[in-house]
Amino acid sequence: MDNHAEHNHTTRNLAAIVAELKQELKEFTETRIEIFKNELQEKLGHWKTALPIAGVGLALLVTAFLLITGSLVALAVVLIGETAFRWFFAFLAVGALWLVLGGLALYVAIQEFRPNRVIPRRTIDVLKEDKAWLQTEARNQT
Repeated sequence: MDNHAEHNHTTRNLAAIVAELKQELKEFTETRIEIFKNELQEKLGHWKTALPIAGVGLALLVTAFLLITGSLVALAVVLIGETAFRWFFAFLAVGALWLVLGGLALYVAIQEFRPNRVIPRRTIDVLKEDKAWLQTEARNQT
């Protein structure tokens, strides 16, 4: 009978440990999901503000680009003078200018977006720390 009572006590302790581990895993997962959600909402909040402003800015820039391009081509035609290919050379010159300026602008934009990646860095860092902690705990248990 003593052996049976000891077995029940061990079984209850094991069941309690399993239940506790299950609860801790649930809390662990919920915490990580909450960190991810908060970080994602923070990033989306910034994008919701920036995208409409960027759209208006882009529309105005395209309009300005077309007007300035037409003016520069007309100016280049006048400056080139009377040759058979004056329109070709005028468009080529203005196109080359826009190619250089556009390349510079794109380079600057890419540099600005790099620090603000969409990847949830804090969440990944926390998960890496958790992984290292779990590995350390696993080594200590064996």
